[in-house]
Amino acid sequence: MLKNLMLRFRPVVVLPRLAGSFLACALTILATAAFGQQPTGNPLKGLEELKDFRARRSSSSDPNWRNGNADARPIAPGATLVIADLKGPGEISHLWNTVASSERGYSRLLVLRMYWDGEQNPSVECPLGDFFAIGHGLDVPFDSLPVRVTSDGRGRNCYWPMPFRKSARLTVTNEGRKPVDAFYYYVDWRQLPRLNKNAAYFHAQYRQEFPTVMGRNYVLADIVGRGHYVGTVLSWRQLTPSWPGEGDDFWFIDGETEPSLRGTGTEDYFCDGWGFRKQAGPYYGAPLMEGNETGNRTSVYRWHIPDPVPFQKSLRLEFEHKGVTFNPDGSVKSGFEERSDDFSSVAYWYQVEPHKPFPPLPRGFARLNYDPSQIVYGEKFVANATATEGRVERQVVGSGPQLLWVPSRSDQVLTVNLEVPEGGNYEPTLILTHSWDYGIYQLELDGKPLSGPIDFYGPTVTDQDYTYPARNLEAGRHTLTIHNVGKNTQSKGYLFGLLGVLLQKR
Repeated sequence: MLKNLMLRFRPVVVLPRLAGSFLACALTILATAAFGQQPTGNPLKGLEELKDFRARRSSSSDPNWRNGNADARPIAPGATLVIADLKGPGEISHLWNTVASSERGYSRLLVLRMYWDGEQNPSVECPLGDFFAIGHGLDVPFDSLPVRVTSDGRGRNCYWPMPFRKSARLTVTNEGRKPVDAFYYYVDWRQLPRLNKNAAYFHAQYRQEFPTVMGRNYVLADIVGRGHYVGTVLSWRQLTPSWPGEGDDFWFIDGETEPSLRGTGTEDYFCDGWGFRKQAGPYYGAPLMEGNETGNRTSVYRWHIPDPVPFQKSLRLEFEHKGVTFNPDGSVKSGFEERSDDFSSVAYWYQVEPHKPFPPLPRGFARLNYDPSQIVYGEKFVANATATEGRVERQVVGSGPQLLWVPSRSDQVLTVNLEVPEGGNYEPTLILTHSWDYGIYQLELDGKPLSGPIDFYGPTVTDQDYTYPARNLEAGRHTLTIHNVGKNTQSKGYLFGLLGVLLQKR
């Protein structure tokens, strides 16, 4: 059935990260109680026992560790950085990294790969951000049991145990156009005298369909071998408005022609209900949920830690892409029908090697829904902008040079001219700033409203993409009008920031 999307966001309970092993890192009795889960025992039990491994680390520490502080590595466009080259037997217990890059979408342009025991085909091949459960090349913080992201989405940690018998090689490749100025990293691992004979190898695979193919379910995993499935990250960008999450999950285990595990809806598989709202927990969450309008983006995760899915020969996991659809006149056609949106995903599992080689990874900017080089940054519009009141100036913020408008009261208007060099059907995206002293604005393109009023108040300086349905634009000048209709009671001002404009032909 069509689920109600009018629920308010619920408070998020933040799970602190504790030092220790994978199981001890976050799952304390107090934390599980806070999430409404029943404790399963003392996660610190056994910590007092003597260990038979040697703690080791591969990191970006300055080779001149006595006197230097150059504790990061640059990565040139097209270059690959080896962040670990380890000799086994051993087990990686913790990964951490943070990145300094000026390239928009950098976390999807960096590719993380892991190779176990000298294999030629990586067992992990995934954009950096997606591996840490946030898609779209965005930086978003959240807490879960095996993955925690902090520092406004820039401090990435994971605690998946990753055993290897002979060797482990981890690399990061920059498929962007700009250099990574600094890549900081830790790879913490245990050098072991021997590895448990039942220890399987960790795998993670990225897939995408931009857009999903009508008449065919989205394939999230297609695995051959013996192992068990442990996690899913699913990200989507909406190409039409309203609810996209009626698709069911289907699990075909060991060659089944009918799935033995069948779902009841997208948000149901991700352990939520009646739509998604922004939240995060130890086993499931929706850390990114912009809404249900055209262009809105979502990233959700589910970790099968208490409920792994074993397979002896093979596993195929499919998702339907169904939800609300519309008639040509804009009226609702169906609440449960196939629709096409941009899907991407990461599947996580353990299996006995060798694994089935992954399909070719879409390269570089093909993994983004836009080409950042086509963005016209706000500073370009300062010269032609006119305002009824308040100064208009160039300002550099974290993501680039924007147009800043500083009115002192409401009911004022800013007009910006947009030049379209060639007529066609364009999908407009506005990159707009939120901050503690910003106002509420209504936006119009050529005199027609783009959406309802938007509140740009936020406790910190952030930017957000606002994508609107494609429309026919003739070659020449078009007018973007910004109406100041007030401010949030918490806001200290009426400011407006236009970071960039992107017009994509559709």
